Amino acid sequence: MQVELFVESLIADRNASSNTLEAYQRDINHFQKWVKKPFSEVIANDIKQYIQFLFGQEFKVSTVNRRISSLKQFYLYLFNENLITTNPCLHTKTAKTPRSLPKVLETSQMVNFLDFLKNAKDPANIRVRTILELLYASGLRVSELIKLPLNCIMGIGTNNPMILAKGKGNKERLVPLNDTCIESLRSYVKVREFFVSGVKSAHFLFASRSKEGCLTRQRVGQLIKNTAIEFGMDPTIISPHVFRHSFATHLLQGGSDLLTIQKVLGHSDIATTQIYTHVFPESVYQLVQQHHPIAKKNK
Repeated sequence: MQVELFVESLIADRNASSNTLEAYQRDINHFQKWVKKPFSEVIANDIKQYIQFLFGQEFKVSTVNRRISSLKQFYLYLFNENLITTNPCLHTKTAKTPRSLPKVLETSQMVNFLDFLKNAKDPANIRVRTILELLYASGLRVSELIKLPLNCIMGIGTNNPMILAKGKGNKERLVPLNDTCIESLRSYVKVREFFVSGVKSAHFLFASRSKEGCLTRQRVGQLIKNTAIEFGMDPTIISPHVFRHSFATHLLQGGSDLLTIQKVLGHSDIATTQIYTHVFPESVYQLVQQHHPIAKKNK
């Protein structure tokens, strides 16, 4: 019951997404099964031993930190609601996460991969091609892509076609689309009815016969890896998020500024976007040399 109340508070106070709510529930339920005692009887040492257990099971640091964060927020809620008298997570700290650089494809690799299905005729391949084009053209998260409504494309036929995406916290943003992506979308819309099944699926751009009415994140990842295998690419180096990272990195290489990339990606904090400055430091160095007024003067 306490977990359900906590989840309801997340919906009311933060307008949390379904993915976020599911993650909190999984993390708290996992802890409950491990600790085998009521939440009100948990002490700080239980939390400490649980964290040691997670590391002993060789969970990733990011996974452990997410579970720590879930427990900290859950117990803070219980304490604030006077459901417990002592917060066992009060002094619990997250572990330091080793900084890892995002995986990206080189521009030539990405272009060749996208061209693989350029002349697709089969509805299924046309849909996959459109997904690939849209991911690379917009930098959308896969969770944003699958939930796109049918009317998300704006300004088709004008010089500024854009897609209206809804990101974390239901924040909306407009992302410009290139001509190649628009062409692919037009081809897909002609065969979209092939994937529509029922009233629920009629709402989504990427309709599906799944119970959700749209493609799932897992299915999109599977489609991308299957296409990579057919193309002759190692499927372990490609994923929906690799498209997002490649999109941002290639924009930065092309001369875009971090604030623009932050806005397009939907990052709430510029610090999240700054990781892309470490992917190709040489290209960033060259940009500074080309655009800084003092560097220009010295040249």
